[in-house]
Amino acid sequence: MNIIFGPVPSRRFGISLGIDLSPSLKQCNFDCLYCELSYAKTIDKQIETIDVKSIVSELKNSLTNHKNIDVITFTANGEPTLYPYLSELIDEIDKIKGDSKTLILTNGGNIYKKDIQNILKKIDIVKVSLDCVSNKCFRKLDRVDSSVDCDKIVDGLIFFRDIYTKQLILETLFVKTLNDNDKEIELIKDAITKIKPNRIDIGTIDRPPAYDVKPISYDKLVDIANRFEGLPVTISCKNKIKNRQYYSKDEIITVLKRRPLTNDDIDNLFDKESKINLDKLILDKKVRVILNNRVEFYKI
Repeated sequence: MNIIFGPVPSRRFGISLGIDLSPSLKQCNFDCLYCELSYAKTIDKQIETIDVKSIVSELKNSLTNHKNIDVITFTANGEPTLYPYLSELIDEIDKIKGDSKTLILTNGGNIYKKDIQNILKKIDIVKVSLDCVSNKCFRKLDRVDSSVDCDKIVDGLIFFRDIYTKQLILETLFVKTLNDNDKEIELIKDAITKIKPNRIDIGTIDRPPAYDVKPISYDKLVDIANRFEGLPVTISCKNKIKNRQYYSKDEIITVLKRRPLTNDDIDNLFDKESKINLDKLILDKKVRVILNNRVEFYKI
């Protein structure tokens, strides 16, 4: 049984060593249409579990063989917060992780539960999926288990942000005709504004999904990012179309007032002269560069 996997390089988190809390089968309270894992009946608690001792033992061996790990990532063939011994596991890993940070990738279906919030508070980086805000969209796109109260997820995230002082990252995956309409986009934007995460990652389908659903275009992702005005948004998309153009200093300032841009954005949008103009604005202290969890943002 391969509990530990990696290390794998991540542009946003560095070198990651993964812990699969459900290595033998899919155990999840969501059955998202875009998931690359095959269909499995949703559950509200794990049916099969691994003991903490086995996980820690395997992790120790991996940390001995692999140095300079940036993050130890809790994930699963499903939802990691369903693992019943997560709190104990975090405490044990904190004793051996050294300079590495802990990271969890969660669908957010349990985020409004106080016990889960208290567990997540102990993790260095919490990345939560938020594909929908409306109950209808949650049921149709994320196909949540009956135990999940969709109406409590956003309020749960807002409350969690108030008690969590570390890195909170939201991720939204857009699927054609499901959550890419104006109403859902506006609901997501309003929710993000209230939650106040450190960063928002938006993307679309780039792996074969379990169901017959389609990605949105890169241009559509850019349009959505621009609608998230003033928010630290990154675009994750394998099929990026470079559309490099000239931007004057004034035009760069106008663009950055709308939303901060990442290095990827600059590379896709700015031609050589525009990048020179950007460098001049940085020297003149009209633009600053902020590092947000290994992602550089250019902002006014």
